[in-house]
Amino acid sequence: MSASDPAAVIILAAGEGTRMKTRTPKVLHRVCGATMLGHVLATARELSPERLIVVTGDARGQVAAQLAEHAPDATVVVQERRGGTGHAVRTVIESVGLIHGTIVVTYADTPLLRAGTLAELVRVHESGGAAVTVLTALVADPAGYGRIVRDPAGGFAGIVEDSDATPGQRAINEINSGVYAFDGDLLADVVKRVPTDNVKGEEYLTDAVGLLRGDGYPVASVRCEDPDEVLGVNDQAQLAWARRVLNQRVLARWMRAGVTIHDPGSTWIDVGVRLEPDTEIGPGTQLEGDTVIAAGARIGPGCLLRDTTVAAGATVIQSVCESAAVGPGASVGPFAHLVPGTTLAEGERVAGHDRPAAGRGKPGPQAGSPRHEGAQD
Repeated sequence: MSASDPAAVIILAAGEGTRMKTRTPKVLHRVCGATMLGHVLATARELSPERLIVVTGDARGQVAAQLAEHAPDATVVVQERRGGTGHAVRTVIESVGLIHGTIVVTYADTPLLRAGTLAELVRVHESGGAAVTVLTALVADPAGYGRIVRDPAGGFAGIVEDSDATPGQRAINEINSGVYAFDGDLLADVVKRVPTDNVKGEEYLTDAVGLLRGDGYPVASVRCEDPDEVLGVNDQAQLAWARRVLNQRVLARWMRAGVTIHDPGSTWIDVGVRLEPDTEIGPGTQLEGDTVIAAGARIGPGCLLRDTTVAAGATVIQSVCESAAVGPGASVGPFAHLVPGTTLAEGERVAGHDRPAAGRGKPGPQAGSPRHEGAQD
């Protein structure tokens, strides 16, 4: 087993997400065209784990249904009561049995976490022979997070929760992300011993780290250079922030690939969109779903394209296109609306006053199959 191929990745997705104040489960809220859970699954798959395990709170809920449809390779474990992160991991081991090798534990509400960061966590963990390796980050405002306490030599000494920290410890700005790489055999033993002597009476995985260190096992840490990656999404404001951060990553990737984006501040591109070099994206443009834009096409300003194919040299200005196909050199807009099924032939022109009926012209090329790149940009 290589350092990039852990024995298992456990994704914790059983939180209720009450602060989102919506009917949609927190981890199913979308960020740049994919659910938060979808992003984290994509990240986990890049590690090529032997087992991909997702902890949910309801065997027949929306999260489990999404997994059955979009991630049938994942093992779903139900945490029937909210007993804390330690309880969630203990439930996994009691359900699937002992897992030998490295186990990565992460969260379904961290859509910005990169696969490269998790791969580095696994590499350091396995190369150092640690019982557990903790992913940490330096943040400007550490309030509410567990602090990483270090010894005089800079080595890992422990984690102190915010509520238990002294004034001096609260000044520490290195936080515990809650993401870990564990030795599977040691994890199976220690989760049985995690205490519940806290305000909520829950089992916290943080305590497993302290127990392993108390048993004399080495504990290591990896510092995530980009603190945005590890900050979870708990409410609508944080969700909007995550969308902006991920969108900036997506835009930067496309600009480096040769796409001209006139105003990144007003341009939104989903992770499943595909663009060829020499395309030009004007201000106020949204490209959603499985939209595909060929070389030399110009989109915008003021456009919304969803699941639409635009061929080479075509132009779309101030228009909405839904599940449509725009042929080579065709022109759409201003103020046009291409409804689902619309196909424009090569060189055809459509403006707001002459909207084509669905199916007009010959069938155009179909949009490509979805890509789930998640936060790996």
